[in-house]
Amino acid sequence: MKVQGFNHITLTVSSLERSLSFYVDILGMQLVHRGAKDVYLEWGSAWVCLLERPDLGRAAEQQLGVDHAAFTIAEEHFDEAVQVLQDKGVTIVRGPINRGTGMAVNFLDPDGIQLELHTSTLADRMKVWS
Repeated sequence: MKVQGFNHITLTVSSLERSLSFYVDILGMQLVHRGAKDVYLEWGSAWVCLLERPDLGRAAEQQLGVDHAAFTIAEEHFDEAVQVLQDKGVTIVRGPINRGTGMAVNFLDPDGIQLELHTSTLADRMKVWS
């Protein structure tokens, strides 16, 4: 199997309107398509789908499955991004901290889905942890 890389992530959200405001207005994702119960967003080379499911509960703090989704950000834009999160009242659950050879900050979306901004690569992290 010759996989080329990560393609996209689909996140279930309770309110498409509230989540769209968070992901577009606060995080700066670009709206590509809007359907009745879903939206498709681009953030750099990442593709994110938000799927509205108002019948589901808020993300649990500890559960099996995906722990968080991390997105690469250039080191020169990291501090500004953290400041935007803080200014907008976004819940930061870890950081900003140095992780390996880069900086990271973990935060929650309106449904409690944990996201991360990270400045280094896997190869950089392995240099420290090997």
